[in-house]
Amino acid sequence: MMLATNSLRRIGQRCSYSNQSQMLHRTAKAAAGQPNKIPRWLSTTSPDDDDDDEAPVPEPVVDILPPAPKALSKSMSESIDELEKSMKPSKIVEQLDRHIVGQSDAKKAVAIAMRNRWRRRQLPEELRKEVTPRNVLLVGPTGCGKTEVARRMAMLNDAPFLKVEATKFTEVGYHGRDVDQIIRDLMDVSMQLAKKKYTEQFKDEAESLAEERILDILAGPETESSARGRDSFRDMLQQGLLDDQEIEIDVPTKQNQNEIDNNNPQIVAMSDLMQRLTNGNKKTPTERKKLPISEAKSVIVETEIDRLLENVDLRKAAVTAVEESGIVFIDEIDKICSPREGFASRSADASAEGVQRDLLPLVEGTTINTKHGNVNTDYILFIASGAFHAVKVSDILPELQGRLPIRVELAGLTEDDLYKILTEPVANLLRQQRELIGAEGVELEFEDEAIREIARMAAQLNKSVENIGARRLHTVLERIMETISFEASEMEEGSKVVVNKALVEERLKEVTMKADVSRYIL
Repeated sequence: MMLATNSLRRIGQRCSYSNQSQMLHRTAKAAAGQPNKIPRWLSTTSPDDDDDDEAPVPEPVVDILPPAPKALSKSMSESIDELEKSMKPSKIVEQLDRHIVGQSDAKKAVAIAMRNRWRRRQLPEELRKEVTPRNVLLVGPTGCGKTEVARRMAMLNDAPFLKVEATKFTEVGYHGRDVDQIIRDLMDVSMQLAKKKYTEQFKDEAESLAEERILDILAGPETESSARGRDSFRDMLQQGLLDDQEIEIDVPTKQNQNEIDNNNPQIVAMSDLMQRLTNGNKKTPTERKKLPISEAKSVIVETEIDRLLENVDLRKAAVTAVEESGIVFIDEIDKICSPREGFASRSADASAEGVQRDLLPLVEGTTINTKHGNVNTDYILFIASGAFHAVKVSDILPELQGRLPIRVELAGLTEDDLYKILTEPVANLLRQQRELIGAEGVELEFEDEAIREIARMAAQLNKSVENIGARRLHTVLERIMETISFEASEMEEGSKVVVNKALVEERLKEVTMKADVSRYIL
């Protein structure tokens, strides 16, 4: 009796899968604009019920189940050749030349420092411990490209990179952020990079697992009898014919976490401990939702990737990347310096010499406690920059000067440099204005004489008012484009606007007159 009941149950289950297959097949055919015919091998009717005149429908040719994903390498460093990932100094300078005009000395110093990171990793273990990075100090007027060098470095380099402002930190004991937060932020960046790299590594396997889960929902568990129907669903799923079909899946719910003070490592560590004790071995809470297959697939892929990442020690990989390849760019370091002569040297500013003293062990090498583990800063590369208008480089603490042995002087920008900035970089300011106005269907053209006049006026304003470098071009160009940008949306599509020298002189006439007078008004 029990055997008969089980047999009837299997037949009923098989019929339900077959009926569901017929419905989905009709949906797919209708979406593709094909006749609503069901293949014989998917139909539940007998062959005798079909018309004799109808030609038999050939069985679709489907592939066998996809091969199992290949085993992943033990570590990322073993699977990726570091020589191919690391760029040569000449190529680094070539990439920087596409976006930054001049400053060849600074580009070379930065390129050599980045290349030395790779060279150190090729040394024997006993010698590698003795080789420390040569930190760099960039000195030059504001607007000459110091910060832009750091920003482009971050885009070129896959290593953990962090740019910070020296004025954001205060001396230990005062309210504010201490310099240890630099390493904690760098660890957060490294964790994101490690997760991104492993996500790309697991992506193919996660997509394969997600496809199998969707097929389990559509065609039921895989058996010998259902293999043909499952292959048909796989073919339709890969072709996108079932993207609009809705299925029910478990979607992870986001937990609302209370805001904590990330600046305090003790509070962060206590928060992580409490979260582990609260969750324990509980599974991530989920909720049942009905989604189209096109949306459900991405949700399932993310879930599978998170499950695969549980077997990877992301923290260890992130800590190793920071200790071996981390780069920190400290901008505006001159703002935490005080003149050594006169009354100004006796400053009680919490962001002055106290921050320099706190930076000493960080640059020299120490161990910082983070929520991801202890980080050793012995081999982290530090690049500092400053304009040094009100103070001199010698006003930095001598101990900190010794920890920044490579000093590069950046030259101020001339009229020719400003002209090159307007024309040579890939995303120069003139091209940005052309594309912005082109969105309205209006063509914008700058004559060469007008560009020369813009560069000349910017250089003149830098000399007569205040030298702010290339940032002056933004002020001049926005003054010229003010009327054009306002009226572009009302112009006819296909019209053309030409900016000539006369227009530039007219728009900047008032600015130069006001600048000359404003210097003498109290």
